[in-house]
Amino acid sequence: MLSGRQALRAGLRAWRTPTVGAIQRSFAAEATAPAVPGDDEQSNQFLKLWKSIAPNLDKPRLPSSYMKSRPPTPATIPTKLTVNLALPHKFELADKEVDMIIIPATSGQMGVLPGHVPTVVELKAGLLSVHDGDNVKKLFVSGGFAFVQQNSFADLVVIEAVELDQIDPEEVKKGLAHYSQLVNTASSELEKAEAQIGLEVHSAMNVALGA
Repeated sequence: MLSGRQALRAGLRAWRTPTVGAIQRSFAAEATAPAVPGDDEQSNQFLKLWKSIAPNLDKPRLPSSYMKSRPPTPATIPTKLTVNLALPHKFELADKEVDMIIIPATSGQMGVLPGHVPTVVELKAGLLSVHDGDNVKKLFVSGGFAFVQQNSFADLVVIEAVELDQIDPEEVKKGLAHYSQLVNTASSELEKAEAQIGLEVHSAMNVALGA
């Protein structure tokens, strides 16, 4: 007989592990499904289990409650890439249709066009450029992740993003000198690691400003 805590953990594991049928659902099926939080059988089972074990606590919001349905993968490659750039406190870009983005992947600058293969990429501190016709929006991002979807959507999640024209080159130079000195004079491994992070970020800003 499972205890209440064990039962809740079992319910969580069951909810997190999708069935083969769920994995094999087409984009079209997902697009036509109602965008209701917890509308699948496993989510409903989990929420019922939650209510039986913790009736006085509010039900948790499942990931599906934060997402909206997207169109299925088109038969032909779209002319535009739809981009979302999310920060913890706001959306810098929301459903923005553009021609291309160039992202600062940890492996190097990476271009993403409509029809790009599905990809998950870790971002490093560096320059993000958003190309829409003759207009190019350049931002410095502090790092995060990019999720390129099969249906020409690209979702970027970063801690901070700042337009290049809002960065003071003189302050960047001062930061480079400051953190370079701290790297050489750090008295502990922690201080050295913190200084190294500061040096890397300011070096990336300096490179982005010169791009």
